[in-house]
Amino acid sequence: MSIRIDPNKCIGCGKCCEVCPGSLIVKNEENKSDIKYPRDCWGCTSCLKECQAGAIRYYLGADMGGNGSYLYTKKDRHFLHWHIVKENTEEIITINQLESNNY
Repeated sequence: MSIRIDPNKCIGCGKCCEVCPGSLIVKNEENKSDIKYPRDCWGCTSCLKECQAGAIRYYLGADMGGNGSYLYTKKDRHFLHWHIVKENTEEIITINQLESNNY
């Protein structure tokens, strides 16, 4: 599993750099986020949840769909939309962040 950051979509806000627990995401010379060591990514998805621009894609391992499958998120107020892309299909799972910790 690994993340990739699209420099064309990155707006340079730096939120992903702040939340990465491994300090793997840094700003490059163009003030865009970049991942130093993609293989060291823990797969925590913290950066994904913070990216407002949809610039970060999380590529899934073979045990989770693999073969080019990836996911990204989009926020709409307190809703977090998880977009899961596999082959030519896309599934969206919406989470209400205000209610996500209710048991």
